[in-house]
Amino acid sequence: MSHHMPKTGYRQLVERLNRFPQGAFPSPLLYEVLALLISEREAELVSRLPVMPFTAKRAAGVWNMTEREARSLLDGLASRALLLDLTRDEETFYILPPPMAGFFEFSLMRVRNDIDQQTLSELFYQYLNVEEDFIRDLFTRGETKLGRVFVHEPALSSENASLVLDYERASEVIRTARQIGVGLCYCRHKMSHIGKACTAPQEICMTLNTVTEPLIRHGHARQVETSEALDLLQEARDRQLVQFGDNVREGVNFICHCCSCCCDALLAARRFANLHPIHTTNFVPIIREEQCAGCGRCAAACPMEAILLTSVPDSVPTGMKKPRIDMERCIGCGLCVRACRFGALRLESRTPRVITPVNSAHRVVLMAVERNCLQNLIFDNQALTSHRVMAAILGVILRFPPLKQLLASKQMNSRYLERLLETVHLPSGIR
Repeated sequence: MSHHMPKTGYRQLVERLNRFPQGAFPSPLLYEVLALLISEREAELVSRLPVMPFTAKRAAGVWNMTEREARSLLDGLASRALLLDLTRDEETFYILPPPMAGFFEFSLMRVRNDIDQQTLSELFYQYLNVEEDFIRDLFTRGETKLGRVFVHEPALSSENASLVLDYERASEVIRTARQIGVGLCYCRHKMSHIGKACTAPQEICMTLNTVTEPLIRHGHARQVETSEALDLLQEARDRQLVQFGDNVREGVNFICHCCSCCCDALLAARRFANLHPIHTTNFVPIIREEQCAGCGRCAAACPMEAILLTSVPDSVPTGMKKPRIDMERCIGCGLCVRACRFGALRLESRTPRVITPVNSAHRVVLMAVERNCLQNLIFDNQALTSHRVMAAILGVILRFPPLKQLLASKQMNSRYLERLLETVHLPSGIR
């Protein structure tokens, strides 16, 4: 059976990936994917890298080689989007992104000749769309989700438009982004290689802000101006695509324009609807029964299959049917509202409101607490514990509600953190 065992370097890399909240469920298919993307030697080296951002000097120390040799290896991995190389204060920092949203998508965001994208797509399809362990683990573990849905702005009435916060509008996220890149839609590109892609456009998905510059620099995305990005957003709306993005309020890193037939997130949302795998908008559609003609356009437009047509009592002669909305499946996108020609649907505020993490650091720490791996962010064997990283993570934890703080304290098993949290909860007069 030994020939079925993955090589040591790949096993170590999978262990390293699973120290982060967004990991990779071990599977023979996963090892085949990694073997296409990275050599075993590279996998072993990457498995030893810190969880938090690091410099070439730090990597050189971990790898026991010169800084020049380490930088050459790191830059080669970054050019293939296996690492992200970010510049801060004129110094380059590297970070290993998670598989999703991360280097899985990056591998298909452009047409490439250095990897077999046909075979890779077939493996991705089996790993993500046939097997369900990875997708279930990614989208359903914990309360804090990777992504969220943006409301379909044309479906908003003048009344509820005033209730939408800026970070809930895809248009506003695009307008305020520091930099915007556009690449191939990973999901539809993958599906095109196995003959299952729909006719929705492929070069339409966006990377924003922090991750954009290295992806543009290495040719995985092309830079666009705000005006072109807004035109693409309008095209996506006209095609009834769902805007799905980073589950943060500040520094959104991606907005995808998703179809219900190809998109991994929407497919997961339908498959595991009862587990609420993605964060919904803060709206739900309400039916005005007296204006409904029973045409079924709303049901056809719903990407979640959350609207069913049911027979109306005493209408056997006419066969009249009316829509019914399954609120447990509804993601509040609003596509059904715009599809209705009779004004029989309107959006109303969801109660209670969906809470969105402040930024990526906030979301990652929340996910780490919920997935029992917070200690990996703080006590990183390779990176040791820098005061800056510890301060940043503690700053996030101190903004948690008391129950989440307790979970964090238990995971870290830290008397220092317990004492700090006790101090935070003391009445202000005796601190």
